[in-house]
Amino acid sequence: MRQSPPPIAYILPNMFTAASIFTGFYAIALALTHEFSSAAWFIFLALIFDGLDGRVARMTNTASHFGVEFDSLADIVAFGVAPAFILYLYVGDMYGRLGIVVSALFIIFGAVRLARFNVTTSRIEPSVFIGLPIPTAAIMISIAILLLEHYPYYHHYKVFILPFAVVLSVLMVSNIRYPSFKKINFNTFHFMRFLISLIVIALGVFIYPIEGMAILAVGYLLYGPLRAAFYLLRRLIGHRG
Repeated sequence: MRQSPPPIAYILPNMFTAASIFTGFYAIALALTHEFSSAAWFIFLALIFDGLDGRVARMTNTASHFGVEFDSLADIVAFGVAPAFILYLYVGDMYGRLGIVVSALFIIFGAVRLARFNVTTSRIEPSVFIGLPIPTAAIMISIAILLLEHYPYYHHYKVFILPFAVVLSVLMVSNIRYPSFKKINFNTFHFMRFLISLIVIALGVFIYPIEGMAILAVGYLLYGPLRAAFYLLRRLIGHRG
């Protein structure tokens, strides 16, 4: 008979979830003092905690309905409210009501994305995501801010973050599919090729951390629309044939 984990074991994954909420809130606090680069990095830290809570829960066999709901609430704070608030303070407040609408839209569509995910998936992790995951959208906002802060010469392009945020919001509630790395079957990978690719990517990100992460994030962002366009084009060609 399989022994159930001790009750205290259920605290560990929820502590990571709580840490994700705290880092999201701290990012807001940093943005209030105009420390936008630090605020953006704390969104990355929230992403790390968000990734750890589910994995720790599965490793310790402590997954629970409470943990799922808690994680969802944490996501809306760390990856919805926090990046939207940073976005508004960084550029949105310069454009009055337009900035308010764009920032609020990011939170609203992020909440819709999370609600749809919760009602359409079971306890089994999906192999693909329907719509852009809200953590990815939050990271894209953070990367845009980090790039502009790293290259001050381009500060006059800050306004373009607002339409970019609208695109991210729409992608979150779209039916475009994105890959989920939680169910990758490493047994089907060629180990040496995978290892070499991983080393090259890691070294590139180490040398150029902001630019490297930006390339990876944009690649993931474009994968969904390009994949959808490819299948749509193939379907149209098939009908004409």
